[in-house]
Amino acid sequence: MRTVELLCSPRLEETVRAAWDRLAVAGLPSLARNTHPTNRPHLTLASVDAFPPGAAERLADLVDAALPLPVRLDRVEVLDGSAPLVWLVRPTPELIALHAAVWDVLAGADGQNPWHAPGRWIPHLSLALRFRDNDRRLARALAGGDRPAGEFVAARSYDGDSRTVAPLGASVPPRE
Repeated sequence: MRTVELLCSPRLEETVRAAWDRLAVAGLPSLARNTHPTNRPHLTLASVDAFPPGAAERLADLVDAALPLPVRLDRVEVLDGSAPLVWLVRPTPELIALHAAVWDVLAGADGQNPWHAPGRWIPHLSLALRFRDNDRRLARALAGGDRPAGEFVAARSYDGDSRTVAPLGASVPPRE
């Protein structure tokens, strides 16, 4: 599996990590418990089995032209009732356009994750991967009621086979 992910500005990343920590301290599921070195707040635009030939270079050009991209987080939600706890991202026209362009580059690639497809994609930053809907009220209180703003400042691709990440584009992720 290969992904296309956007990375947060340092201030926004710290805001999300602080929410992870508050959830963990309260004994709730949290990505703070994932100690893999690639674990960091990110927005996934697409996931496929493998990039088609030339796609990495085309994706790099897209993200170089689009970043930095302003972002504002919205409410905390549990997707599908008992799955990921997420901080929703307000979809701006620029973000929607970048998402569509990424999917155009990956058109025809095997293993496209339908959750990320245009029209179905819900832009979000994950807070916990397995979460019970009945803990949503507490999670919202712990994550914070404000709607933080920041930027997406870099892009990367996660390789599920090697469990490594590689930058996409000229922007270097501020933290790895």
